[in-house]
Amino acid sequence: MFTLTICFAALAALALWLIKPLHRFARIYGLVVSLVVVVLFVIMALNFDTSAAGTVQFVETYPWIPQIGVSIAWGVNGMGLVMVGLAVFLVPVVILASWNELEEESAYRAGGYVAWVLLLEAIMIGLFASRDVFVFYVLFELMIIPMYFLIGRYGGENRKRTAIKFLLYSLAGGLIMLVGVVALMAYSDKVDDASTLYLVETLAGNIPEGTAQIWLFVSFFIAFAIKAPMFPVHTWLPDTTAEARPGTSTLLVGVLDKLGSYGMIAFCLPLFPEASQAAAMPIMILAIISILWGGFAAIASKNLMRLIAFTSVSHFGFMILGIFSGSSVAMTGAIVYMVAHGVATGAMFLTVGFLGQRTGTYEISRYGGWQRVTPLIAGVFLVSGLATIAMPGLSGFIPEFMVLAGTFKVHTVLGICAVFGMLLAALYLLWPYQKVFTGPVPEDAASYKDMNGIEKFVSAVLIAAMFYLGFAPSGIVDVVTPVGEESAQLVSTVGDSATGVSLNDEGSVQ
Repeated sequence: MFTLTICFAALAALALWLIKPLHRFARIYGLVVSLVVVVLFVIMALNFDTSAAGTVQFVETYPWIPQIGVSIAWGVNGMGLVMVGLAVFLVPVVILASWNELEEESAYRAGGYVAWVLLLEAIMIGLFASRDVFVFYVLFELMIIPMYFLIGRYGGENRKRTAIKFLLYSLAGGLIMLVGVVALMAYSDKVDDASTLYLVETLAGNIPEGTAQIWLFVSFFIAFAIKAPMFPVHTWLPDTTAEARPGTSTLLVGVLDKLGSYGMIAFCLPLFPEASQAAAMPIMILAIISILWGGFAAIASKNLMRLIAFTSVSHFGFMILGIFSGSSVAMTGAIVYMVAHGVATGAMFLTVGFLGQRTGTYEISRYGGWQRVTPLIAGVFLVSGLATIAMPGLSGFIPEFMVLAGTFKVHTVLGICAVFGMLLAALYLLWPYQKVFTGPVPEDAASYKDMNGIEKFVSAVLIAAMFYLGFAPSGIVDVVTPVGEESAQLVSTVGDSATGVSLNDEGSVQ
């Protein structure tokens, strides 16, 4: 099923490049293709055995380079399934949100943008479904190509410089990971079946303890920390989101950056459990710094896109804190957090994008009183922002509460520090809202119109998803809980498997 889905999206992108008449219908073509991918995913999700969510399902394995034990191997557990779902959900949303923007461009440029998005979708699905470490690395590097062109060709005035910065950071992380992947070959004699040398399930438990495992862990962790993005290797993100299109930023921060936190759970913990335990405390301290640094930087931001980027640095700190806390509840919360953050932050990027399309700027100082001019845009921005700062009833509340509750149980001081990050979140949301949407209306703002029909539909879909994750998250929580419990055991040094916090069948906290 994954082979069909990935090939369909990739071949659809290739067809859009090669068949020039399709350029005139690029938006409709891209939307139809992305919706077909959604249907294929729904079929897969309906056949997923939730009672065995901790095991890999929909397994496909095809020999690729048997001489070194590399196979094209697909399959997902509960975490992989929800991450694939996040990717296929956001792609049609991004295409719809970019509808008016693409209409104003030439057919050639619009076709190129949609084609790169579809290729990126195929790669994203492959990344979250890959079970072979080598194949994951290849896709991890290939992901740079469509994102580089989406930034460098379709971004703002400084798009070329920003694309180069993104490229350098991404290549640096990939090259560091390559060292680790190559080093894994040294342990081929520990694996019984050489034809599946790089399968995570086969490698897990076969990496020797000691210095070798620590260095292997570091090579993978640094690559994932750059992608996360985590302090202090986060500086590429604000520049990128300030220059990239809102749709590009949505896919980058909403989905691709989750490869950092996803990779830590799916690769670092099972492959290097002893090193993960040894490094847990320093990493959690860095996570706290990310939470606070991102919050303060967001408050100081003068550009709306950079502000959202810095809030994401803070939110990724919460995710990484939950991953390395050793608490199963915090770990599960971190996984749910990835989905909730992708939806809410995607909504913020797109909503600010709607505003920027009308005014041509994201500078906060250029606004004021826009609530009276575009009340719907103001409302969606506020709801999305409240979701990102964990307002009860919205998508961010349950996962953030789980991360904090689990962390408090095992690391009280770190939990207190993380709570301070929540206080900063209220400031970095309410201050820009006040500056942009309240106060007197600028004289030149009266001629601008509020959301059109497509923008209303996109916003309604995203708000519905935020309320679903806020009021009835049990469908996702139940699917990822087995993965969270198993992963937490790999990093736990205190034997914590529960914190006394759970969810009932309706998804409410008990």
